[in-house]
Amino acid sequence: MPSDSTADATATPTPAALAGLKVLELGQLIAGPFAAKTLADFGAEVVKIEPPGAGDPLRKWRLLKNGTSVWWQVQSRNKRSLALDLRTPEGQDVVRKLAMEADVLIENFRPGAMEGWNLGPDELLAANPKLIVLRISGYGQTGPYRNRPGFGVVAEAMGGLRHLTAEPGRVPVRVGVSIGDTLAALHGVIGILLALQHRHASGRGQVIDVALYEAVFNCMESLLPEYSAFDAVRGPAGSALPGIAPSNAYRCNDGGYALIAGNGDSIFRRLMTLIGRDDLAADPALADNAGRVARVAELDDVIGAWTAQRSVDEVMAALDGASVPAGRIYSVADIAADPHYQARGMLDQVHMDDGSTLTVPGIVPKLSATPGSHRRNAPTLGQDSSEVLREIGLTDAQIVALRERGIVN
Repeated sequence: MPSDSTADATATPTPAALAGLKVLELGQLIAGPFAAKTLADFGAEVVKIEPPGAGDPLRKWRLLKNGTSVWWQVQSRNKRSLALDLRTPEGQDVVRKLAMEADVLIENFRPGAMEGWNLGPDELLAANPKLIVLRISGYGQTGPYRNRPGFGVVAEAMGGLRHLTAEPGRVPVRVGVSIGDTLAALHGVIGILLALQHRHASGRGQVIDVALYEAVFNCMESLLPEYSAFDAVRGPAGSALPGIAPSNAYRCNDGGYALIAGNGDSIFRRLMTLIGRDDLAADPALADNAGRVARVAELDDVIGAWTAQRSVDEVMAALDGASVPAGRIYSVADIAADPHYQARGMLDQVHMDDGSTLTVPGIVPKLSATPGSHRRNAPTLGQDSSEVLREIGLTDAQIVALRERGIVN
């Protein structure tokens, strides 16, 4: 975000919210690293451990710039990279030494992997009782499915989301991003902050067990109680929001869609007045949501007929003037050009090592006193290995020996 030009240049900077928090990241790809990235954005000192040679597979996912995924610049900003072979006793010993100094350890391997490397939470917490261990996996650390491999797309299906993301009668589609992994990561961050609060009071750490499918399921709103109370199985509803009306996507005459949420009682009356249907605005049967749900098809037809005569821009201007919540469907090109994104600091410019710039998402949430910051670019593989190893007492000769054996990169 742009700096505040009115700030006192001589004032002592406020420390970041998580300044001094030492985080050890052992995961790869999305869920664990996203959790660590979120902590790093707010000042945590994150050491990311990657396998020597190729490193985190995310380095090569999707579109590459100079041989590295541009996604990497988002997922691993503000981190240091230690390339270390966890399959070796020497590598495991390094992790134990790092864990002795760490506040938080994050891993998202299949359950049992850490124990197989003699790095299970019981052993780590015995050596460092203040350590907080976040474990993210597909199905959790217990239960009959614990040993199954679990990716975000599978968790989205098991958590109930995939069943709802479709037009009725058509193949359920996936959300276009790894939303299951991200939801699990954010639940993990919440767990870490809760555990830090508990540690502040008790002096002791604990284990946080986050399952991808449970993170998705936790966002499924009334899905389960409706089934319990009414034996109702909510099905896919396309662009509508079942049980809440009117709320849908309406086609405009330029081929675009307007998303209109006219489901508040007073909002509905303003919307009907705007589109010239005072009769519906005054209809007592439509005064509350239950009445509108009963006639949702009629209302959708009425609103759709109005939008079909106007462009998206015309619809947005009219609805904004009437204080009716509405929006257009953004592509990434729309996002990159939007003045609100720019004003909120959500389009961050990163200066790459080759002299080019890259636009990446800004930092959320926005804290007034201790905002997050982009302090350093994502590291190259093993960029900080020697530095990190020296910090735990290894000599240069020991580091060279580990490097010659391929244990450190």
